[in-house]
Amino acid sequence: MGGVRSPSDESSGASSRPNPEGDTWTGISDAAIDTAAIAAWLPRPSCGAVVSFVGTSRDHSPGRPGVTELTFEVYAAGASRRLAELADEIRRRFPGVERVALVHRGGEVPLVEAAVFVGVSAPHRDEAFDAARFGIDALKTTVPIWKRETWDGGESSAVDAQHLVSPSEFEPDRGHLSRQGLV
Repeated sequence: MGGVRSPSDESSGASSRPNPEGDTWTGISDAAIDTAAIAAWLPRPSCGAVVSFVGTSRDHSPGRPGVTELTFEVYAAGASRRLAELADEIRRRFPGVERVALVHRGGEVPLVEAAVFVGVSAPHRDEAFDAARFGIDALKTTVPIWKRETWDGGESSAVDAQHLVSPSEFEPDRGHLSRQGLV
C-alpha cells in the first residue's frame, strides 16, 4: 500500500503496512488505496461481522454535473493524528469492535477510484454497521481533508467544507435513517 503513512513515520515518508499484532490501520495515501489488502486484513476469528465502506470519486455532485477532476488537500500531520483519535473513539463508542481501518487518499483521485476506505470488524453485525457508519460520518467532520472539484463550467476548493470538531465531540446525524423511513 505505497504512500500510506502512519504518524510515526510521517516525517520519513516511508510506506506503512498494518502491524500483524495491531488492530488499527490508519493512513493518508498519495497512491491508489489497496482496498483488497485492507479488506483481507480486517477479519478476525472472534468476529462474525466485517463492514467496510469505500467512497469513490464520481462524475457529478449536486449542482455540479460533469465533474472531471477530484483532488483532496490534506493537512498530513493533523490528519494522521485525527485518524488515530477517530479509531480510538470508534472503539470507545462501540466496545465490541476489534479492528479498525481508516485510510483516505490525498491528491488527485481519478474517477471511480477509491477516495476513502473505512472498515471495522466486530463479533456482531449491528455494532459493525453502526461503527462503520459512525467512522465515515465522523471522518468527514473531524479530519483536516478538503475536496476540490473541477466540473463542466467551474472549479471550487473546499467543496462541502465543514467546521472540524474532535472525534470525541462528533455527534452523528441520524436524519438519514428517518429520511429513509428506517426509524
